[in-house]
Amino acid sequence: MAEIELIMPKMGESVAEATITNWLKAEGDTIEAEEPVLEIATDKVDSEIPAPESGILKKILFQVDDVVKVGDAIAIIEVEGSGSTSAPAPVEEKAPKAVEELQQSSTAVLTEELTKNSPSGKFLSPLVRSIAEKEGISGQELDQISGTGLNNRITKEDLVNYIENRGKTTVAPAKGDTKSNEPAPVTAAAAKPQAVVPMGDGDEIIQMDRMRKMISDHMTMSKSTSAHVTSFVEADVTEMVMWRNKVKNSYEKREGEKITFTPIIMEAVAKAIKEMPMINVSVSGDTIIKRKHINLGMATALPSGNLIVPVIKDADQMNLVGLSKKVNDLANRARNNKLSPDEVSGGTFTVTNVGTFGNVMGTPIINQPQVAIMAVGAIRKKPAVIETPFGDTIGVRHMMFLSLSYDHRVVDGSLGGSFVQRVARILEEFDLNREI
Repeated sequence: MAEIELIMPKMGESVAEATITNWLKAEGDTIEAEEPVLEIATDKVDSEIPAPESGILKKILFQVDDVVKVGDAIAIIEVEGSGSTSAPAPVEEKAPKAVEELQQSSTAVLTEELTKNSPSGKFLSPLVRSIAEKEGISGQELDQISGTGLNNRITKEDLVNYIENRGKTTVAPAKGDTKSNEPAPVTAAAAKPQAVVPMGDGDEIIQMDRMRKMISDHMTMSKSTSAHVTSFVEADVTEMVMWRNKVKNSYEKREGEKITFTPIIMEAVAKAIKEMPMINVSVSGDTIIKRKHINLGMATALPSGNLIVPVIKDADQMNLVGLSKKVNDLANRARNNKLSPDEVSGGTFTVTNVGTFGNVMGTPIINQPQVAIMAVGAIRKKPAVIETPFGDTIGVRHMMFLSLSYDHRVVDGSLGGSFVQRVARILEEFDLNREI
């Protein structure tokens, strides 16, 4: 029998460490190749680590809540074969050494509060905790930082920016302290006032999971950050529907997968952004960051009831087949918890399909640090007035509402309204004879 190391894989350029959140297998368990062995979390996404080969999980080197660096061995797997591809003795020495280094550097004096989450329940990645510890930043202070990572997670860049500006703004000293210029600590209760909720007979208390807490924080932060305004248009998408009905069978036969309306809508959004690039921006203080790339997020509901937003990078550079394959791939892997951190970061504009749930329209919350998000409603057959050279007639058409929520700090009604109207026109003018 041979022994191999299960290694903490690289998860993106900006991710150097991850926290083990759950072991799916115990020592002595038989595992199959590609079968998930454990779950990990970074400041961008949660994911699973699969077994590289079939065998027996001989030894677990790190426990739940331990911080592991990329490239370090997490466990030893016993596999069929002669000789040892990775001698167990050095590995067993390596793991305690890695733990010792971590304890001596950044995590040794962390409180239990910082080891897992901030006081308000916000997830803190190993790298963020390490920097915070070195800079003497408490959990309460971390709760004051608006994160730009997935579900409001604080990224390394957020914390570095905070540290650079820390102390530049003075505040009134705490009561009874007339000498201190340090900001008064903000407790979780002070930062997030809690309403008193009475319990009724038979009521059930359900604890939020970590992802739901992060979504809650991110949505609340976005509403308090951006001046939300929503504009609506109704689009006649009959030509688009007829074209998809015409090509869907041949497309599935040729490509081996379905073509949905989502990539068609993504294509229209990317075209509109190229024409109106000031919708593809972010706000940093009193400056506007105009994004070079058009990276479209697609809000995806998970089986757990939570939400994640995988990102189509440079969507304007893809044709419709490429967009269709990317949409299907990201959606499938999102639902199976197979996304990498890079695939849920870097979005510049988000689309959410509320029509999936039979809703005709919605007022979505902006996905920070973006300034706009579009909701796509259900397509319904409706009687509509049709203008012809011979006069107006009434016919049955496929109609769909589009709604755009945008940040009124930098996007006025003229741009916001024109943008959603332009997306509608692109969809309405879809070429029924288009080749794919």
